[in-house]
Amino acid sequence: MTRRQSRFAIATVLIACLVPAACSGKEGSASGATSLPASCPDAVPDRLTPTVVRELPHSTDGFVQGLVIHDGVLYESDGLEGRSKIRAIDPETGEEIRTKDIDPEAFAEGLAVGEDDRLVQLTWKDGLAYLWTADDFEPAGQFEYQGEGWGLTTLDDGTLIRSDGTDRLTEHDPSDFSVVDDWTVMRTGGSASDLNELEWDGTHVWANHWKTDEILRIDPGCRKVDAVVDASDLADRARALAAATVPPTQIDVMNGVAAIPGTDHFLVTGKFWPVMFEVTFDPA
Repeated sequence: MTRRQSRFAIATVLIACLVPAACSGKEGSASGATSLPASCPDAVPDRLTPTVVRELPHSTDGFVQGLVIHDGVLYESDGLEGRSKIRAIDPETGEEIRTKDIDPEAFAEGLAVGEDDRLVQLTWKDGLAYLWTADDFEPAGQFEYQGEGWGLTTLDDGTLIRSDGTDRLTEHDPSDFSVVDDWTVMRTGGSASDLNELEWDGTHVWANHWKTDEILRIDPGCRKVDAVVDASDLADRARALAAATVPPTQIDVMNGVAAIPGTDHFLVTGKFWPVMFEVTFDPA
């Protein structure tokens, strides 16, 4: 997957102001260069580990690109050309409620909740986001955008944040998907490239780090990775369960993080994983 070539001008509404202590002294530029406030230390991120609360069954035909919980339902976007779909899942049991196949030529990617409870589903290279009604998956419009679509999440004010497989995050207006900001994620002592599935928990953006077992916690005020989850134990468990199925199946990388509203718990899974984990992220 290639790095986006274009860079969007930064608008006046900065994600830094989601964290009031970090708003003071922050400036941006069209190139993404940022003058960070003094409250942003240049420190190696904290190390976290997932503590498994329970395991849920998960469909092994899902090439998971995005997860989000909305009104008590878990929604999942699955990718691959000819196999892309959107699913509704009971987060208590892992049972599928309904599913819808999308355009067979599309490669579905990240998923988030937009305006009027519509689901926004990215595509990889088509520059097109599908809008769906959440309760019946009826088409509800489309958005166009420049660059690749990987992960997507929604901030408390409705702003949508998209990853494109690089170390940059792009903020979009939820009404028309126009770009309102574009910024680089920094990380001390490691890479912040290959940002994939995204999730907002009210204070931080969480991102799957593609081709690794890492989940990165991003401070939006400092625009830095402030914690790294080593989820390799979850990947090992998923691999063992896949090998034990009849017939055995092959899993792909970890991808999919959904915050469970009202708790500090998350649902975590991966591409073709036979299991979904409810976890907390605790100090290693």
